[in-house]
Amino acid sequence: MSRIPQIVRKHESEILSQWISEMSASTRRSDLMRDEDLRSQARTFLALVTTAMQSGNFSDVRHADWAPVREQLAEITRTRVQQGFPPSEVAMFVFSLKKPIYARLTSEFGSDSNGLAEDIWTLNEVLDRLGLLTTETYQKTREELIARQQDEMLELSTPVVKLWDRIVAVPLIGTLDSQRTQVVMEALLQQIVQTGSEVAIIDITGVPTVDTLVAQHLLKTVTAARLMGADCIISGIRPQTAQTIVHLGVDLGEVVTKATLADAFRLALVRIGSRVVKMSRERDGQASAAATQNRE
Repeated sequence: MSRIPQIVRKHESEILSQWISEMSASTRRSDLMRDEDLRSQARTFLALVTTAMQSGNFSDVRHADWAPVREQLAEITRTRVQQGFPPSEVAMFVFSLKKPIYARLTSEFGSDSNGLAEDIWTLNEVLDRLGLLTTETYQKTREELIARQQDEMLELSTPVVKLWDRIVAVPLIGTLDSQRTQVVMEALLQQIVQTGSEVAIIDITGVPTVDTLVAQHLLKTVTAARLMGADCIISGIRPQTAQTIVHLGVDLGEVVTKATLADAFRLALVRIGSRVVKMSRERDGQASAAATQNRE
């Protein structure tokens, strides 16, 4: 059996102190983590590693006996990702533990070079594997964080606004792909239900290119809105966009299209039986005078 667990237990306070000094000198960011938090994490991790080493599965860090170590190391990694630590500094939390334990092993083994070499090799294997676990967890956490941020950006980039009573609009900016189409469709349908809208305007003025795939996405959104009882109008059809659609042979079917959002809004008002009337200057003056008299 390896003597590492017994030696670590015997010199735990000295190893912990030197380990924290190593991290403070080389990797730790004082602006991102407090000394108390670092000391607490290091003390807990060292105790868990020592306990796991005393089990029958000394170096198999994937074994159930090492589960508490893996869980605590994963939590430390996720926390440091959120705090902004680079992956190298997260891994150094484990790797910097080597030097303090090496020093105690050297003093305890004395002239027993064979035993010292064997335990140092075992210790290297254990800590290297734990260091690789931090890298795996770091990468997975970053991917989850990026995916969550992308979802949030998609929601922010596809606002559904109420233009008038029973009229909503979705201004699209940027590339329209399958994932974003799904977000647009869900947001639009939800807003149609909440506002009881009868007309939905999809403005593609900010969409740089319209190809066959984009046209299909638009048709899916229009179909879904119609199933909810709302007519759809696509606005922002620029001359080059119209030429591209014709060249590609895309059939928009019975979808109503307009060149500008203003044209689409004007048509939407007609659809719901409303209209905008321009008041003359004389009537504007009379209305202002009446308002002033009422205030007095």
